[in-house]
Amino acid sequence: MKEGFRQSMAWLHTWSGLVVGWILFAVFVTGTLSYFRPEISQWMRPELRDVKADADAASKAIATLRERAPNSPRWFISMPEAREPILRVTYRDPNGGEGRKGFKSVLLNPATGEEVTARETRGGDFFYRFHFELSMKPIWGRWVVGFCAMFMFVAIISGVITHKKIFKDFFTFRPKKGQRSWLDAHNAVGVLALPYHVMITYTGLVTLMFLYMPWGVQANYGKDREAFFAEALGIPAEIKPANQPGHLTDIKPLIVAARHHWNGANVGFITIDNPSDANSRIAIRRDNEHRLSTNNQSAVFSGTTGELLSVAGEPAPASQTRAVMFGLHMATFSSTALRWLFALSGLGGILMVASGLVLWSVKRAPERAKLGYTPFGHRLVEVLNIGVITGLPIAIAAFFYANRLLPVELAGRPDWEVRTFFAAWLLSFALPMIRPARAAWTAQFVVGAALFAALPVLNAVTTQTHLGITLAQGNWVYAGFDLTMLGIAALLGLTAWYASRTPTSRKPSKRKAAEPLNLPAEAERA
Repeated sequence: MKEGFRQSMAWLHTWSGLVVGWILFAVFVTGTLSYFRPEISQWMRPELRDVKADADAASKAIATLRERAPNSPRWFISMPEAREPILRVTYRDPNGGEGRKGFKSVLLNPATGEEVTARETRGGDFFYRFHFELSMKPIWGRWVVGFCAMFMFVAIISGVITHKKIFKDFFTFRPKKGQRSWLDAHNAVGVLALPYHVMITYTGLVTLMFLYMPWGVQANYGKDREAFFAEALGIPAEIKPANQPGHLTDIKPLIVAARHHWNGANVGFITIDNPSDANSRIAIRRDNEHRLSTNNQSAVFSGTTGELLSVAGEPAPASQTRAVMFGLHMATFSSTALRWLFALSGLGGILMVASGLVLWSVKRAPERAKLGYTPFGHRLVEVLNIGVITGLPIAIAAFFYANRLLPVELAGRPDWEVRTFFAAWLLSFALPMIRPARAAWTAQFVVGAALFAALPVLNAVTTQTHLGITLAQGNWVYAGFDLTMLGIAALLGLTAWYASRTPTSRKPSKRKAAEPLNLPAEAERA
């Protein structure tokens, strides 16, 4: 009975991993890149290299908004921070505006309040949103990713149950043994960051819990979602105007009061409702730097008198638990060293999913040899494996190339960067369709390595943010990006070299050829 249960878990582990493995690979890759979302966004806007944060940025932002959008019903100010020193202001245009839902966003220099001219790009936000929306309509993308995350959670649990010697096997790696080597590698990268894999999958599901399980909110708040967000998540509701003129008070004393309430913590975001009305409100939100919980701690002031009206940010235990899980998933609390540790754990997840997908094909190679041909299903999995695993790095490199090569003044430039990403990824499926698997693996890893290796060179030719300047200035955002690209190129090059090798360097002896594979029982059943 016990053996039958483990056999069922082996089957569940294999198929739950394969069915959604390709999407999970993309989610892990783009999610890992998202740990460096501000740094990627900075590199993709080289015009902002010399922008520095300023303590009086909020006052300058308000002055600019008064000039540009005096009749807007709502202003948003995203304050500069160490990892992203730019000042961003967003306002709602009562006439509809140019952006999504009538919002328009402008980048400002925190030191002067003047608009900064920089190339339009989605930057690191593209990878961040892709990893939970897949560039689909948000509602559908989030449902698909949530479905895949649940399968991932099942695959992790069933994998632990299936491999009863999982921790012992973690210290075992038998190279040049074909299927056995792939199984050892899959076990090793799976166990190496197992707590991370469990945490990131479960917290990923929790972050979108109100989408997957909305019934509690609907039962208690009905259609008044703003009331729920205000009470449970500390997000102030929008204030209706009094339709009488009013003048905003000085923002500086309000920021001082809010920071005092938070024991000196920095301000991350400011929302101003009805800025030209007598019933104006200023909500100042604390930033999440070095905080495990992402609950919205905010102080709300009267916009005309500066009187403190309310303080939010001490939610119920359930909301606080969700905020902690969200903080764990986003790693907003982490230092640079800890962020890299998260990224390396994410790399372990990438290798775990990739090795599991490849293992599915490797384990069925004897069956194909016995049949004398490759069944359609096996060939389909093989093509998808190569196109996804080797094609996604090529697509990411193409996205960065588009950022440097597309004309700065091109209309709809961010969309063209995204189109380049998907076009390169789609082309990556062509070669494995017409070439043998080993040749396709090698060729596309070589292409990926070459693209990433040449990226710092392209950056040096097209901008003034290359290694020759950034290393001398100690600008580690731009220098770190270029060095990371070279590291990725080396990793892909090493993988290409490994993929090009034949399964064995010499013909096996008759005695060895007759030996059974002697895989663990649970692996044979999978």
